Amino acid sequence: MLAPLLVLWPMSVVLTWLVAQGIANQPYDRELADMVRVLSKQVVVSSPQGYAAATFELPAGASEILRADEADDVYYQVLGLRGEYLSGDSTLAVPAEEDRVPPGELRYRDDTIHDENVRVAYMWVDVPGRPADAAPLVQVAETLGKRSRLATEIIKGVILPQFVILPLAVLLVWLALARGIAPLNELQQRIRKRDSSDLSPIDEREAPEEVSPLVRAINDLLARLDRSISSQKHFLTDAAHQLKTPLAGLRMQAELAQRDIDAGKNDPADIKRSLQQIALSSQRAAHTVNQLLSMARADDKEQALNLGPVDLAELAVETVRDFVPRALEKRIDLGYEGPGRDVEGSLEAPATGGLKVRGHRVLLGELIRNLVDNALRYTPSGGTVTVRVIDDPFGQVVVLQVEDSGPGIPPAERDQVFQPFYRVLGTQVDGSGLGLAIVRQIAAQHGAELLLEDANLRHRSGLNDQAGAPFGPGVRFTLRFKAMHDQPIEADGAVLH
Repeated sequence: MLAPLLVLWPMSVVLTWLVAQGIANQPYDRELADMVRVLSKQVVVSSPQGYAAATFELPAGASEILRADEADDVYYQVLGLRGEYLSGDSTLAVPAEEDRVPPGELRYRDDTIHDENVRVAYMWVDVPGRPADAAPLVQVAETLGKRSRLATEIIKGVILPQFVILPLAVLLVWLALARGIAPLNELQQRIRKRDSSDLSPIDEREAPEEVSPLVRAINDLLARLDRSISSQKHFLTDAAHQLKTPLAGLRMQAELAQRDIDAGKNDPADIKRSLQQIALSSQRAAHTVNQLLSMARADDKEQALNLGPVDLAELAVETVRDFVPRALEKRIDLGYEGPGRDVEGSLEAPATGGLKVRGHRVLLGELIRNLVDNALRYTPSGGTVTVRVIDDPFGQVVVLQVEDSGPGIPPAERDQVFQPFYRVLGTQVDGSGLGLAIVRQIAAQHGAELLLEDANLRHRSGLNDQAGAPFGPGVRFTLRFKAMHDQPIEADGAVLH
């Protein structure tokens, strides 16, 4: 507040000086105008021999108005019809041609005479019957002593009180701001004294009215932070519980194997079973840890901002190829539909261009892997899992679908399956419950629309009968990504199964 006041004060001085100059000029300009009019009446135009000429004679009484006073000198000049000198001071400059005005119109200008600054009033005398460019000129000039003295007195009268008012204004501003900021200081002290775990809202009634919107915004931030910390605590608790089970199994199997060895039991089959259980428990723990790392990677906002063009068909082909051994082991028909197959239906790298989206390649790959992993886990032997990439004919979206012929997900639980560590009731499938939560988080970061619905697949002849497993309604996950405009890709339309 003080800096603007100190800047405005010299500006005020300059403006006051300019205004004072204008005020001081007005009365003395009127005096000069009166002198010009008096002198112009003494100009006489006559043509005694048919030749027009102007004459000027200054009466004795008129000379008194041109006398020099104590402060300033007054000069005058009278020129004839053709600019010839008639009377007065010949050194007074004639107005420039561009400053010429119609006869009878009074004008002012600033000039110098005998190295002194003067104020000049001039007028071309209006002579009936004479052209405008052939009129006598009358000029009166006066030095600026009285004007400067009057302007200085005006400046003193205005500026001197400011030397008293300005410090008083600074003091009043200082006191007003100190009093106005006092409640903010109290609010600051209350916030500083808070415990780091205290996320309760700030009482708006104890804050100044002017900062109530700020307090409400802080309360909203505290509420969101409280929900985030609660969610993280809940997530850590669930993660610890999920890791506790396989680690406890590892410990128990290791103790059983050690007990059998100490008891002298050297049956290789028992030791092999214990080692198999240890391997299975370690696999479960590793899977849970990998899922937790994937969720942390998906939640990394800095990494999520590193986006670029990603070929969704290429990622889908790579994922299906990686999961083929596992699908064969479970006797599941894992298929892929979309670009990236040769004419014989074998998987190959997709052609360049085509189904590209703007995203993070690692995260999108994790999204597809989790969808395929989830489908293979819940689909019984003899079922089908299909990964499908579809191009929008209008070039607006790229659609990714993963569908299976498993037991499906009841409509009542479809919102809950995307929560961390949630698993559909009634299933005996081993898993961490993090896969679909990761899928939703990555989809949200990429602005993709996620839809879950029944697959309603038709039974394929022979598969279910050979496997002896029930053929459920299945589930289809559909994600719609905004397409990046690129060169179109030619798809052969073949389907691999």
